[in-house]
Amino acid sequence: MNHMDRSSEKAIFDEMGKENPDLADTIRKKMFVFEDILGMDDRSVQRFVRDCDIKDLVYALKNASPDMTALFYRNMSSRMSETIRSDLEITTNVRLRDVEEAQQRIVNIIRRLEEMGELITNKGGKDDIVV
Repeated sequence: MNHMDRSSEKAIFDEMGKENPDLADTIRKKMFVFEDILGMDDRSVQRFVRDCDIKDLVYALKNASPDMTALFYRNMSSRMSETIRSDLEITTNVRLRDVEEAQQRIVNIIRRLEEMGELITNKGGKDDIVV
């Protein structure tokens, strides 16, 4: 499920939710999705942002919540933040599919970095984090 596009993932969860909402909720809680970035620490966000394409960041933030955009801006250099803000202002008429694909590419970067041990997503409940 983590390697599917977001629209297919949503369709599967919608159908699963009709038949077995508890199972759908359990699986969803074990997956990492774009919105889960809000639960990441600043250092981890800084780490994956370095590997992201600027265009993907712009598209991904196009319909993101104010909390999400604030988290991203807080963890970028001021120059990168200004570039993203400027590009967001001039980028119009973006297809939702393009936004979801950009968000999925960012999630894929995060998953790859987690597999390499370069960041922690706090998803899945296997490990507790000791600071």
